[in-house]
Amino acid sequence: MLIGKEQTVLDIVSTYQQTIDVFRHYDKEVGVCICCEALFDPLEQIARRYDIDLTKLLIDLNAAAKT
Repeated sequence: MLIGKEQTVLDIVSTYQQTIDVFRHYDKEVGVCICCEALFDPLEQIARRYDIDLTKLLIDLNAAAKT
């Protein structure tokens, strides 16, 4: 797995720019811009705060990172 639950949004989008589309998809689900509101937070914390399925988020981000 390229991306783990302990990584921050900033770490992820700076390394894998193609993941920004995944975050935009989740923005629509939760009603906030995750990159704006939680740029320095780890994925695990974001998932708890916005009630996002962490496993699905990791799968989606890792799939995007591989492209």
